[in-house]
Amino acid sequence: MCLLFLSYKTTPGYRLVVAANRDEFLNRPAASLDFIGRDKCILAGLDLEGGGTWLGVNKEGKFAALTNYREGGTQMENAPSRGEIICSYLSSSIPGDNFLHELKKTASTYNGFNLVLGEGEELFYYTNKHNSHIRLEPGFYGLSNHLLDTPWPKLSRGKDLLRPAMVETGEVKPGEIFSLLRDQFSPPDNLLPDTGIGLEWERLLGSIFIKSPLYGTRSSAVITFKDNGQVNFAETTYLKPGAELSAQGHPFKSQVINLSFNLCPFV
Repeated sequence: MCLLFLSYKTTPGYRLVVAANRDEFLNRPAASLDFIGRDKCILAGLDLEGGGTWLGVNKEGKFAALTNYREGGTQMENAPSRGEIICSYLSSSIPGDNFLHELKKTASTYNGFNLVLGEGEELFYYTNKHNSHIRLEPGFYGLSNHLLDTPWPKLSRGKDLLRPAMVETGEVKPGEIFSLLRDQFSPPDNLLPDTGIGLEWERLLGSIFIKSPLYGTRSSAVITFKDNGQVNFAETTYLKPGAELSAQGHPFKSQVINLSFNLCPFV
């Protein structure tokens, strides 16, 4: 996943509101939102190539999301799938703080990543670039392919666009958030980050919603944890119509899945 926004204990009536875009190569196979895992207790999409997921919750109220850390030319060959980390956490009974202390022992074997996870009244941010984690205070956060709240243009624009729909609202409306997550504004070159991948790629990745013949935004997600224990997870998957692609990208059709459940009584 490449873009994540979190309203943590700042939206009246909600413990946590999440909005996210997953960007990926269009030919990488993935399964849409469903209950997965041995006991079907994890609600997430599934990466069918590397295994694991980029974003998920479980029926006991755990939440986890991961973004890759972008550094051109520094990727390790044959590194383990970062998506396995989320599945490992969501299928365990280990509290987030303890899980992260254990993860630090092996985090260097993965390519660069950021991780947000938590349950109940705690939410944590971790990056293996510094091998450190912090407990997040209530607030409105953004995360892309650098460190938490790094003010890349797409992240700053996304926070400005989404704040009224995620924080300053009496009711979170997924449809409104999905529309904002499809913003395709391209910032000027002088504001783009330099992550070692070249200007053409920086331009392509500079917008909130990405469209190109080979790589783009594959899905958007909105998750809400209400104070009354109800969890709602809505995902829009963007499907290319047939195999026809053009230099300008292609029109997307969307498939919407909306699932909700109540947390287990003991949570």
